[in-house]
Amino acid sequence: MDKENIQQKEQPNNPLHGVKLVTILEVLVEKYGWDGLSMKININCFKVNPSIKSSLTFLRKTQWARDKVEQLYLDLEKRKR
Repeated sequence: MDKENIQQKEQPNNPLHGVKLVTILEVLVEKYGWDGLSMKININCFKVNPSIKSSLTFLRKTQWARDKVEQLYLDLEKRKR
């Protein structure tokens, strides 16, 4: 069995399992840009001197913000299908 199949069996109902926060953020920034992202999710780290590093620091400490970012990513992935 390869690693991906093992991960899917461990948490089959978690669509974010195995997806890193940095990957989620990079995909969203590529799709919406920092301005668009700050309009979708009202977080200062997306508005004032935005960077991947500062956003990761904030999102790792602030669960409500991380939840919103993850949900936006899931919505984007769902629209791709």
